[in-house]
Amino acid sequence: MFKKILIANRGEIALRIIQACRELGIATVAVHSTADNESLHVTYADEDICIGPPPPTESYLNISSVIAAAEITGAEAIHPGYGFLAENAHFAEVLAECNLSWIGPRPETIRQMGDKANARRVALEAGVPVLPGSSKPLASTTEARQLADEIGYPVILKASAGGGGRGMRIVTNPDDIESQFATASEEASRAFGDGSMYLEKYLVVPRHVEFQIFGDSHGNVVHLGERECSIQRRHQKLIEESPSVALDQDLRDRMGEAAVRLAKAVKYENAGTIEFLLDQDGSFYFMEMNTRIQVEHPVTEMVLGIDLVKEQLRVAAGAAVSFRSGLKPRGHVIECRINAEDPETFRPSPGRVTTLHLPGGPGVRIDTHTYQEYIIPPFYDSMVGKLIVQGKDRLEAIERTRRALDFFVVEGIRTSIPLHKKILQDEKFRSGDLSTRFMEEFFERNAKSKVDT
Repeated sequence: MFKKILIANRGEIALRIIQACRELGIATVAVHSTADNESLHVTYADEDICIGPPPPTESYLNISSVIAAAEITGAEAIHPGYGFLAENAHFAEVLAECNLSWIGPRPETIRQMGDKANARRVALEAGVPVLPGSSKPLASTTEARQLADEIGYPVILKASAGGGGRGMRIVTNPDDIESQFATASEEASRAFGDGSMYLEKYLVVPRHVEFQIFGDSHGNVVHLGERECSIQRRHQKLIEESPSVALDQDLRDRMGEAAVRLAKAVKYENAGTIEFLLDQDGSFYFMEMNTRIQVEHPVTEMVLGIDLVKEQLRVAAGAAVSFRSGLKPRGHVIECRINAEDPETFRPSPGRVTTLHLPGGPGVRIDTHTYQEYIIPPFYDSMVGKLIVQGKDRLEAIERTRRALDFFVVEGIRTSIPLHKKILQDEKFRSGDLSTRFMEEFFERNAKSKVDT
């Protein structure tokens, strides 16, 4: 096992990694920008080093500064968390050249699966269902139009190197394909430095269901069940839960086996997810692979009673994965992402947290780096924390989450808590009638109810 690691991240995920390291007796090094001088990951790490000013490009994304901090402190390995450098294959390769271990998948796997068009080809070769679409980045708008005409509208344009909804456009009308292609490509180029695009058939009301997978350097790969991630706005997830009410055991087994098959095809190591779109008829299609730990990993941890971050550390140090596929879920778990943003306009709301009360009670977990008088900076993501709640079944999990949200008090800034309360009261949500269009329809229903009253 490692004696000391550096955490190349900030906020709640950095604090979560520190907690896992503390249990394993591993010393930790926190890196931070000047904007995060008072952050809890800095407070609780064994050592900390400031690596630059607030802009991420000058601090958390500055590879040379991160590596210098590791060398100065004698860290043996680096955990990237999620975001920032977590899926940067070049960073992982540079670490190897510097004799630093990488707590994540092999760089060639990150590169292979980070390109969506290439990941699609790998899935096809592994016998995993994919949506009709391009097998390589599109060369031009003309090629995009020809392919869209061939497979039929609606279609979705996606950035080859993208994520988080950027560089992504749904096209329902042939007359819009060229302008949407140009807009999406320009957005992708600005966000990722790569404007290449690919196209696939768009399912109108699918569910977004992802499978947690875990592999090791000994050739073992397992799946740890699914997370339902259909509650999202502009491809950003708001609520996740497990198990999904849409999966019976046969479908769960088939999707899990497909996820493992794809992960084995790329010799996957460490934590990752295989993301699927699930159609209304039970057909499922590979969407993408996330080669990192995910924001919603606590859902799987709570529903299965395991620790994914500690397993990441063990496997990166050479151990075999200690889990087996198909672990039986214990009840039902729901996670709400609490963000510092206006619950109606979604505008970020950075600033000082003047009052903070975190909920507790049976089945409640909070992952947060926020504390009273903490100033949420405007330079990074707006997450205040994650509320993860477990119940004996989905109804109890919903009611416990509602109770926890009632006791979750954050003053001084706006948060998404009121929105989560409304979603949990919505009859379609409570019935489990979900799709990736849920939030769009939810806003339409609420707008109509305001007009009627």
